[in-house]
Amino acid sequence: MKEELVILVNEKDEKIGLMPKMEAHEKALLHRAFSVFIFNSKKELLLQQRALSKYHSPGLWTNTCCSHQRDGESNLEAGKRRLFEEMGFTTPLKETTAFIYKAPFDNGLTEHEYDHILIGEYNGTPNINLKEVASWKWMPLEKVRDDIKANPDQYTAWFKIIFDKFYQHISV
Repeated sequence: MKEELVILVNEKDEKIGLMPKMEAHEKALLHRAFSVFIFNSKKELLLQQRALSKYHSPGLWTNTCCSHQRDGESNLEAGKRRLFEEMGFTTPLKETTAFIYKAPFDNGLTEHEYDHILIGEYNGTPNINLKEVASWKWMPLEKVRDDIKANPDQYTAWFKIIFDKFYQHISV
């Protein structure tokens, strides 16, 4: 299987090149990404627990799904594609905000991303891809915020950053 390429960007989110995903993470280069947040009609957030086989942050809880846009793919197209690949459903998404973050990991890799926040609503049951997702649950935002404070080591770095800095952009 060919390694996925990420879109390298500058601090204005302008494309400056393509690079294999692992190489970009090894070199800590800024690249485009997205994070999807799905809510149900009760205003609960759909969380996923990352599969234990993931190369970073295995077993940690995070937003509904996240990944990298492919060359020529819009943020919304990428979000819908990955939502289906990881969680087994599609729903309309909307863009809310974007931010740059940098998070080094114990394995020598670094996420340095221009992350686009996408929001959607869904009231069904996910059909998770077990290669990507170990488990899932619905939680009210306030309980997620409280649990992150009580158990920060159980959540991904980017999810904690989003909650800390962009809480107002992830409510429906």
